[in-house]
Amino acid sequence: MLEELSIRDFAIIDRLSVRFESGLNLLSGETGAGKSILIGALGFILGAKADTGIIRSGAEETLVTGVVSVAGNTDALSWLGERGIEAEDGTVIIRRGLKANGRGAAYIQNVPVVRQDLQDFAATLVEVHGQRDGHALLKKDRHRALVDRFAGIEADVAAYGIVYVELGARRKALEMMASSEAERIREKELLRFAVEEIDAASIRVDEESELAEEERRLSQHEKLFTSVTQARELLSDPEGVIARLRKARTQLEVAGSIDTRLADTSRRMDDAYYELEDLGESLASYGDLLAFNPARLEEIESRLALLQKLKRKYGEDLAAVMAHRTEAAERLASLENWEEDRAGLEQQVVALEMDAFTKAEILTGKRKEAGTRLEAAVRSIIATLGMPHARFVIRIERVTPSGGKVVIGPTGADDLEFFVSANKGEPLRALADVASGGELSRFMLALKTALAEDAGAPTMVFDEVDTGIGGEVALGVGLHLASLAASRQVLCITHLASIAARADNHFMVEKRVEGERTVTRIVRLEGDDRVREIARMLSGDPGSRPSLDHAADLLAKLGSSRGT
Repeated sequence: MLEELSIRDFAIIDRLSVRFESGLNLLSGETGAGKSILIGALGFILGAKADTGIIRSGAEETLVTGVVSVAGNTDALSWLGERGIEAEDGTVIIRRGLKANGRGAAYIQNVPVVRQDLQDFAATLVEVHGQRDGHALLKKDRHRALVDRFAGIEADVAAYGIVYVELGARRKALEMMASSEAERIREKELLRFAVEEIDAASIRVDEESELAEEERRLSQHEKLFTSVTQARELLSDPEGVIARLRKARTQLEVAGSIDTRLADTSRRMDDAYYELEDLGESLASYGDLLAFNPARLEEIESRLALLQKLKRKYGEDLAAVMAHRTEAAERLASLENWEEDRAGLEQQVVALEMDAFTKAEILTGKRKEAGTRLEAAVRSIIATLGMPHARFVIRIERVTPSGGKVVIGPTGADDLEFFVSANKGEPLRALADVASGGELSRFMLALKTALAEDAGAPTMVFDEVDTGIGGEVALGVGLHLASLAASRQVLCITHLASIAARADNHFMVEKRVEGERTVTRIVRLEGDDRVREIARMLSGDPGSRPSLDHAADLLAKLGSSRGT
């Protein structure tokens, strides 16, 4: 229940605060006084779209605050609990502001939230029925959603939607498999060739560097042989370094026998001699093994060319080529199992179709049952609004465009639309085709309240639903609103005295000029003040005795029967 609404710098409202109570809260006042602006401010904190045009001229920011009771509201308490927000003494404070630079902020219990959060939370608190909202009910594509909400099957529709989307995805995958048969065959051939070509090469990841080294030796054999032979000859020449080192070693031995300090030098000379002698023998052995093999060189060059070709086709190095082979083999195996995969996919499509059609059939049954209840509820309400012979029918037909075969869509298999007849003997016609504004307003009120009664919104707001009606019809509307307010809080803007007279709490919205600015004020009316406002609504003259007497009589009559 909305307990308090505080508004600052919203449209022509500078500062305004009003406390609402349970029951029927009526707002009256001259046209243009700001009654609908008040409802607009409420919508602002409930998450409605807004731009900087709502900020009062000359102000830097607008701020609207609402105090809402959530005691006993399980949906609201659950929403808060899921987000770790606690109500204090059963109440919650909602704040939303918008600055002139376009930046806005919203809070629930000082916890920052986004606009969507406000809308989601508001759905558990308030249902607003305004003139624009009524136009939405005229659209056929909204009728199915309204019946689903009335039936309480929105979760079932969502569950069906998941199956429907999955079915569409599987059908598309199956179509793609069928349409890409030629491409699949071509890809299989390419993959099989790649695997066979790489396997035939018997690649070792490190062989390329080994082959390159061997190829370098064979391709430069003559130069290598000449260099090794000359080095070997220089070491073994009678006048070469080893022969001379041998002589030097002999002389050093003689010197070492004379001076022992040369012992270390003599040992080093021995080491050098033996090392060079061993080096000579190694070169001799290496030279003996050197042999030119043209066939082996040709074989190596051919192998390197093959490896280079594989790298150009399948990867930058042999490791990448082997990785490509693995991936190609896996993909090939997948394509080889195509028939098996297609059969499995076909089975999935059949199973999903059965599930979807079963769920759609259940939805149809629930919609028809709820439609019958909603029809009865609307007829009962519309009879109290001066239309005892009016009919309201919800036509639910299966979508069968293809030779009588039922076709399912994102929300089921139903084509649903509201039809009405305002007077006895008149044919049913689509709700949007009702010509009379007064009749349409009453159908809108009956339909909206029937839907709201089932939804159980703690607070209902009606913005000038009495447009285009009067007389006995207005009495019926007032009685209906009062009956509705017996079980929940109702806020209603009205221009009709016969409706305002039934208020549990009557507020007057007025526009004043204070200083150099026009401002909106709201006051709660009681006693003589309320009589004068009812008199103004009756005749436009709140001061004449006949008007005042008429107003007093109306309050006495309707006030005593309020809610009955």
